[in-house]
Amino acid sequence: MPSPSAVWRVMTLSLAALLATVTSAPAAGARERAPAPPPGFVALADVDPTILQEMRYATVHNFTGHRVEGYLRPRCLLTRPAAEALHRAQRLLLREGYTLKVYDCYRPQRAVNDFVAWAKDLEDERMKTEFYPRVEKSRLFEDGYIAEKSGHSRGSTMDLTIVRLPARPTRPYVPGEPLVPCFAPKAVRFPDNSVDMGTGFDCFDTLSHTLDPRVTGQRRANRMLLKSTMENAGFNNLAEEWWHYTLRGEPYPGTYFDFPVR
Repeated sequence: MPSPSAVWRVMTLSLAALLATVTSAPAAGARERAPAPPPGFVALADVDPTILQEMRYATVHNFTGHRVEGYLRPRCLLTRPAAEALHRAQRLLLREGYTLKVYDCYRPQRAVNDFVAWAKDLEDERMKTEFYPRVEKSRLFEDGYIAEKSGHSRGSTMDLTIVRLPARPTRPYVPGEPLVPCFAPKAVRFPDNSVDMGTGFDCFDTLSHTLDPRVTGQRRANRMLLKSTMENAGFNNLAEEWWHYTLRGEPYPGTYFDFPVR
């Protein structure tokens, strides 16, 4: 039979283990209780499941080369008015044999902070060859490619393109694979099932300006199809980015949210 002192030692160790479990529980619970979307935000798939989603910042295939802070799932979240307006745009395109594809929607402020921190690290240029080959990283703030606030954080801005139906899947990016400039001919740059817009998504280059006169022919027609469709559905384009649209009369024009995408 164990001595009283041995029993006491066992009881003490058990109590210590229990206390450790109890004190660690709030930390796990805190992670689970991360800020939730406020009323008025919806998953785009719940409003229109036909719109394709290729959420780049939830992957490493973006200009930072890492999965961006705040993207816990590859999911498009928007304010309900923005999602419903996007649904109207999709209905117009489906009649013409196309579908929309979103690259980014609501963007938490913590993701914007991640962009800022990345831009200040001038040593990290692992994705330069694809996303900003003609721009020095030290100029990303001055040239307006990176900022401390983004309209995406208000929930009614999205980055998107057009895909011809039937849509073929885009192959996954393989970290470390050779990179090609985002303004290279479509057959050469990273494959995307989008129609040819003249550059890839997130191309830090003046060729990405929606009305850049160097973009002609079918590439310009594709940009104009996206622009006219989105404007008819109630959106405004950012002139410097052919892929960037914001809902007119957005419900949170002065609020920058920071709940994670999950």
